[in-house]
Amino acid sequence: MRVTEFLNPRRLLALGLVLVSLGLAACSEDDPEYIERPVEELYNEAMDMLEVRNFEAAILAFEEVDRQHPYSVWATKAQLMSAYVNYRADKYDEAIIALDRFIDLHPGNRDIAYAYYLRAIAYYEQIVDVGRDQKITRLALDGLRDVVRRFPNSEYARDANLKIDLTQDHLAGKEMSIGRFYQRREEHVAAINRFKTVIQQYDTTTHVPEALHRLVESYVALGIRPEAERTASVLGYNFPGSDWYANSYALLEGGRNLDAPDEDSWLSWTWSWIF
Repeated sequence: MRVTEFLNPRRLLALGLVLVSLGLAACSEDDPEYIERPVEELYNEAMDMLEVRNFEAAILAFEEVDRQHPYSVWATKAQLMSAYVNYRADKYDEAIIALDRFIDLHPGNRDIAYAYYLRAIAYYEQIVDVGRDQKITRLALDGLRDVVRRFPNSEYARDANLKIDLTQDHLAGKEMSIGRFYQRREEHVAAINRFKTVIQQYDTTTHVPEALHRLVESYVALGIRPEAERTASVLGYNFPGSDWYANSYALLEGGRNLDAPDEDSWLSWTWSWIF
């Protein structure tokens, strides 16, 4: 065949159509055929995958429910279930994104309280030790408080309240860790601010007695005896049997009998409050 005949426009067009058809055929062999299936069948298949803990397959199956039947009630259920499966698979970020979407799209849904609760728990499960940044802990606390505020009579509020206490104790522990760090460096003003934060913002946590004692230590180190005595009095009034109170007393009185304070001693203020 001559070159001029091969470059004939009609021949080129025909050749192009053949190549395109071959390309489409190759793609159709690689890509699975799209088949629309009944929504109940898709949803039940996703639940089956979840039951056998095949989380990856379950996520894809729930997403397929939403994709094929976006306006059905099953699609709404599938959105929430997809978030739950991501949570079960420890994919907390994906779960939170899915829950944010569900809450935005379905604020009046009957399962909305659970969506708020699951989002808070997805943050809660990511809480790290006090030696690291506590941004996630604060997000968990905000989420748990949101559950209690919005759904105080729901079945999730009681557990949320319990986890709020644990989360606050964790945040107080972080403040104590930083305060002790400053105290070791003899940066007592910075330490005092941290210990005061524990007393003022986390006053129901287990860290308060130590925070009061550490304040006494820092005030003594700075030579502010009246503040040290006043703080020790507060510690003695609220936690009279604690080791932290005994330590504060020993620091201020240097071996004087704790059970028989002098009438003019700062300790007599504490005993007058108690008795």
